[in-house]
Amino acid sequence: MEDFETIAIFTFPSEYVVLKLLFDQHEIRYVFLHETMIGVLPFHSNAFGGIRLQVHKNDIEEAKQIMSDLNNPSEMRIV
Repeated sequence: MEDFETIAIFTFPSEYVVLKLLFDQHEIRYVFLHETMIGVLPFHSNAFGGIRLQVHKNDIEEAKQIMSDLNNPSEMRIV
């Protein structure tokens, strides 16, 4: 895990479901730390420090671009 860096922190799993799908489509190497534990104990999210999104250092720029595009509502398309 030394080649992975935390680029975002989420409180609940529902906040990143679409992001996970997009990362899989773009073959970005990622892992969510504390995902299972917070899924079982959702009200303890703050105690665990949230769900940490870690991305491989070679994929960070692409991952940040995907997150930026997702946060820009003018770029969203309904298919």
